[in-house]
Amino acid sequence: MKCAVAFAAILAVALAAPPHEDRDAHITKFENDNLGIGGYRYQYDTSNRIQHQEEAQLKNFGDDVAALVVRGSYSYTGDDGQVYTVNYIADENGFQPEAPHIPRA
Repeated sequence: MKCAVAFAAILAVALAAPPHEDRDAHITKFENDNLGIGGYRYQYDTSNRIQHQEEAQLKNFGDDVAALVVRGSYSYTGDDGQVYTVNYIADENGFQPEAPHIPRA
């Protein structure tokens, strides 16, 4: 019985593993700019067609309160072959993603 449960668990993990293409993906492009205390900027592409770019800038909210405001986007190819892109901002209002495939409240 224990052997059957262990086998079922291993089989479930194996079936849930990403396709071979994703498992062997590597970074094909990487750029990173540290803007010091004022923010940062980076971008990368991978061999499995994932792209991500992000930029952050320090925003002063007054009274010695400051935080990074982050803007970015990422794209990936879905199992259906379509490229999905998500644009986002993260600021004092939280993380706000925007894309046609994301349902709106």
